[in-house]
Amino acid sequence: MGFLLFGKQKPKPEHGDKMKNKKAQFFTLIAIFLIILMFLSFEMYSLLNKDDSAKTRVLSMDNFLLSVEENLERQTYISGFRIIFLAEDQIATSGNYVSNFNSFFNEAFFNGTINGEPENSIMPGATYNDIVDSINNKAKKINVNITLTNPNITITQNDPWNVEVNLTLEIIMKDKANLASWEKTENISTKIPVTFFEDPIYVVNSSAKISRKINQTSYEGNYVNGEDFSNLIDHLNRGYYAANPDAPSFLNRLQGDLSSDENGIESFVYIPDFSAQGIPILDKTIIDYLYFSSQNPSYHAVEGMPSWFKIDYAHDEKYGLT
Repeated sequence: MGFLLFGKQKPKPEHGDKMKNKKAQFFTLIAIFLIILMFLSFEMYSLLNKDDSAKTRVLSMDNFLLSVEENLERQTYISGFRIIFLAEDQIATSGNYVSNFNSFFNEAFFNGTINGEPENSIMPGATYNDIVDSINNKAKKINVNITLTNPNITITQNDPWNVEVNLTLEIIMKDKANLASWEKTENISTKIPVTFFEDPIYVVNSSAKISRKINQTSYEGNYVNGEDFSNLIDHLNRGYYAANPDAPSFLNRLQGDLSSDENGIESFVYIPDFSAQGIPILDKTIIDYLYFSSQNPSYHAVEGMPSWFKIDYAHDEKYGLT
């Protein structure tokens, strides 16, 4: 007789249990997917947020660089103005012209000295080192490192009524967090009107007894109308200046160079001022650069003008006397 061994058999899963397992697996996959999606979203948000921060920083630094450029132009103007004033002061004090104004200008700007001596009256705050220190102090406030290198400054004259100061330098600017950096060559140019200053040749030739401020005439091309000399007389009495390429420029006058220049200016010497100061009167044309030079071109008096008014024939046409 045979025996059958019956063990405890595993029950077959019902259909409902199968469905529950599938749902559980499905929800697990969804949960994993959502976690991955959240992770990716967080990473994208972080990247976008970092990109926005970088853009904001770049914009901030760009605005700062713009302010540096504007400040450099303003400071260059101030420095140029003060150095010209110093040159005129030295001429009045010494009675001598500035032999090389460009060298004078560079020494005052970069060293803050005049003929090797510290200039402590008006140059503090206007030298190159002062300008660099000011910019660096502002850069620190926004966590930026800025370096200015290879500076070069020149002063030229490209029109009769203005001198032009040009400052060239290299600017390197870096964010301390290394988010952005700039490197560029900066060319700063500013014009200073000569009408702010006195004419050096009057100061020297009157031993500083007479000063003549440069003042542009309003009568150019209209000095004489027929027999009416009123405009020319007013031009003479007010000490006005006219542009003339035969005359020396303002920068040349600072150096005692009375040769012709395409940006030249000239005035009439007002003889009564010299007489009042006991300065010997010369019998020659009263065009200033000719009067104060060794030149003595032929001249003539003009009916309708003061008896001391004498002008060389070469200037007749310019002043409507032909």
